[in-house]
Amino acid sequence: MEPRIRSLHGRPVAGVVLWVVLLVEIESSSAGRSRFDSGSGDVERVLRPCDHVENGERLGQTLRSSRRLLEVQIPGFNSSNLEPLGVLDFNGGFLCDIVAVGDEADNDLDLDVRDVSDYYSSWSSGANETLKKYNIEVCAPRWKDHIPCLDNAGALAKLRASTRGEIWERHCPRRGTMCCLIAAPLNYKLPIRWPKSCDEIHYSNVPYIQFLADKGGENWIKQVEDTLKFPGGDIQSTLGAHRYLDHIGEMLPGIGYGSRTRVALDIGCGVASFGAYLFDRDVITLSIAPKDGHESQFALERGVPALVAVLATRRLLFPSQAFDLIHCSRCQVAWTRDDGILLVEVDRVLRAGAYFVWSPEDDQDIVRTDMEELAKRLCWEQVGNDGHFAIWRKSVNNVCLKSRPSDIGPPLCDTTVDPDKTWYVPLQPCITLLPENGLGGYLLEWPTRLSTPPRRLETVVMDAGIAKPQVFKSDHRYWHAIVKSYLRGLGLHQEEFRNIMDMRAMYGGFATALVSQKVDWWVMNVVPLSGPNTLPAIYDRGLLGVSHDWCEPFDTYPRTYDLLHAVGLFTHEQPRCNIAHIVLEMDRILRPGGWVLIRESNEMADRVQALAKSVLWKTRILETESGPFGKDKLLSCQKPLWHN
Repeated sequence: MEPRIRSLHGRPVAGVVLWVVLLVEIESSSAGRSRFDSGSGDVERVLRPCDHVENGERLGQTLRSSRRLLEVQIPGFNSSNLEPLGVLDFNGGFLCDIVAVGDEADNDLDLDVRDVSDYYSSWSSGANETLKKYNIEVCAPRWKDHIPCLDNAGALAKLRASTRGEIWERHCPRRGTMCCLIAAPLNYKLPIRWPKSCDEIHYSNVPYIQFLADKGGENWIKQVEDTLKFPGGDIQSTLGAHRYLDHIGEMLPGIGYGSRTRVALDIGCGVASFGAYLFDRDVITLSIAPKDGHESQFALERGVPALVAVLATRRLLFPSQAFDLIHCSRCQVAWTRDDGILLVEVDRVLRAGAYFVWSPEDDQDIVRTDMEELAKRLCWEQVGNDGHFAIWRKSVNNVCLKSRPSDIGPPLCDTTVDPDKTWYVPLQPCITLLPENGLGGYLLEWPTRLSTPPRRLETVVMDAGIAKPQVFKSDHRYWHAIVKSYLRGLGLHQEEFRNIMDMRAMYGGFATALVSQKVDWWVMNVVPLSGPNTLPAIYDRGLLGVSHDWCEPFDTYPRTYDLLHAVGLFTHEQPRCNIAHIVLEMDRILRPGGWVLIRESNEMADRVQALAKSVLWKTRILETESGPFGKDKLLSCQKPLWHN
């Protein structure tokens, strides 16, 4: 089928395959050839990204002519009371070229971003240039919902066992085997915007007839003409989500939605109404489910945080003591199998003193009894039970666990087991003890915890040493100022965005700045494995996040994020990964009409821009606060809507 390519304004673009012409600088060698020239004078050879592009090196010579520059001004400062802010640059070094007034400069440091020249263009007609064709093929239409590490049919066929859910775990293909663009389906529509999307989405974007048949009778989801509406069910209550949350609050007067309880996890999330309605109570909830029912895709289409994940044989990709509340309503998880190894994993990610809310399928009295016995062995205290669901509270210390008889399992882990190591780590059949110094527990209430340096910064392995709290504060101030400039200078209309990913989040400063400035977006903070593990600190701030290796695909559906933010990611990952693959993965998970903001060194920004053009993004390179002669640039991109 011929791909139908349309701009966001609906005008057709001709073409059977996606050809993108890149400009390559002729090297000024004695032979006078491009480094792609075979010597025959033929310059029409097609280059394929995954076979020939190694870390973007062959695209690094792109030329520029006119630019769209940004001038950054800091108005109203009196030079007599300026002091260095000491902010980090994108590689973790310190900058001293941004200044702040006094100790509390968050309200004073106000970057004024404005255009001072024409749009940046990487196309030049100089005499020493030649045209090259760079071809990325279009994936087959059946790949419209493809998740590479979860849909690897070859690896799944070779599994020796699948009784514990192994088929729903990551089984990534060989690097570089997915080298095509996933088009939007022919009937795909730009998503309904938040908050309307909380109650209504386009059926054509998630057209799963079987899911509707299975769940429609349970008041989860209803089809109304060409839309899907969510009446507020999908949890253990006939009265709807709000009354259900009220009931939990009545059973737990100390739960403190939006103060003591800020970060929640919903396991087996249905259509994520639990998380959707907790937003009204200032609680951010991550919904997880395996790919079998597409529940995570419904959640993301609604604008609710979600991840395709499963409790099977490996640890979840969250740090220890991450969540203030974990919820599982009729989630069909075999909690008591293998001496409770799955509930032990929940215990690992549940914060000290936090709550686990659980309800089984109907008529499962034996399961209820087994769960109560297992929770008791974990030293959880049952603090609520109304006959439909039960609530347990995790201990705040290790006194109970250490006083158990030696023959009571699950056993305690020894000190060699790292509770924060998660990437491809098998589930551990032992209970990780809480830190004796109280790290991860006894947090300040929300929103104070957002801007307070978490004590678990002590566990982050980095060069800053005892200066970590100062680095944290500088990072907080820096991103507060930068996000102001993004919102004002880049034309980002807040109502057009909802699902955001920070691909190299560090301390979560970007997400924090959005919360502080009351921008109604949620952010998935991704902490790359190649850097320091700051994920515990991110959760202690009251934010969401996940560990990930960007040399591999991310576990989410195509077309799920409105904005991708990457600071120094390509420079950082270049020694390990093919950056062309990272760009292809970004295109897969980005919604049509979505934006990408990439802060990189000048050279890397050019190289990534060339790759961005090869996936049809509209691009421009802008100056940053470091000025026209600074060492980094901001690459701004937008993905068009095109169909296959």
